[in-house]
Amino acid sequence: MSDKLTEIMAWKRREIAPLIRPVDPAELADLHARLPRPPSFAGALRRTDGRLAVVAEIKRRSPSAGDIKAGASSLEQARRYQAAGADALSVLTDEKYFGGNLADLTGVTAHFRSTPPAVPCLRKDFMVHPIQVRQAREAGASAILIIVRALADAEIRPLAQAAAAAGLDALYEIHEESELDRAVAHGAKIIGVNNRDLAIFQTDLGLSERLIPRFPRGVTAVSESGIASGADAARVRAAGAHAVLVGESLMRATDPGALIASFRAT
Repeated sequence: MSDKLTEIMAWKRREIAPLIRPVDPAELADLHARLPRPPSFAGALRRTDGRLAVVAEIKRRSPSAGDIKAGASSLEQARRYQAAGADALSVLTDEKYFGGNLADLTGVTAHFRSTPPAVPCLRKDFMVHPIQVRQAREAGASAILIIVRALADAEIRPLAQAAAAAGLDALYEIHEESELDRAVAHGAKIIGVNNRDLAIFQTDLGLSERLIPRFPRGVTAVSESGIASGADAARVRAAGAHAVLVGESLMRATDPGALIASFRAT
C-alpha cells in the first residue's frame, strides 16, 4: 500500500478516531434484530437469468477523476438507477475524497423501503473499525466494503465478524494474487477485483481477466472500475465476472438504463 491509498487510510483513521469504542458482536446482532431487514446484496449479484448484474455507484467525485457530478442529489441518482433496473447500488459515504456522507446512504435506503422495488446498497467507504459497520447497519446498508490491501488481517477479522453479526454481506476488494489468497483465507463469499490501482489510480481490465479465473468455485466475482461500455463488460464477463460495479460512467450517462442494458447484453 502506498501513495494515495496510504493518504486516504491515514485520514480515515484520524476521522473515525473520536468515534471508536468497543463494539461487541452481540450488540450488532441485537441491532440487526431490531431494525428492518435490508435486501440481500449477495442475492442481487447472482441474477436468475444468468446475465451480468450491475452495481450502480453514487459518486460525486474521486481523486482520479476530480468532479464527476458535483452537487448531485444522491436520492435523485438512486431513483434514476432504480428506474434503470440496477441490481444493487454502491453509495460513497467518504466526504473528504469522494463527496459523500452517511446521510446519502440513509436517505437512499429509506427511499427504497417506501418505494419498491427495494435495491440493496453497499456502504462504499474505507472501513477500519466495527463502529463503521454499526453505522452502515443503522443507515440501512446491505453490505460493507473490505479493502484487503488497506488492512492487516487482524483488522479484517473483526470487520468480517461485525458484518456477519449485523446481518450484512461483505465485498472483499482485491488488486493482486496475494490479496485474493488473504480474502479466501478470511472466508470471503463475494470478491471484487478493483481494476484501478488505488495507489496510482491507473486502470487495467486485464486484472479481472487474470484474477477472476483463480477464484474458488462458489465465490461471487465482481469486476470494479474501468467499465464504460458493453465491450468492457463483455471482457470481464468472459473472465467469469457475475457482476460489475460502475460509478463514473453511470454518473455521467444521460440514459443510465441504456448503458446498463449494454452491460447485460454480453
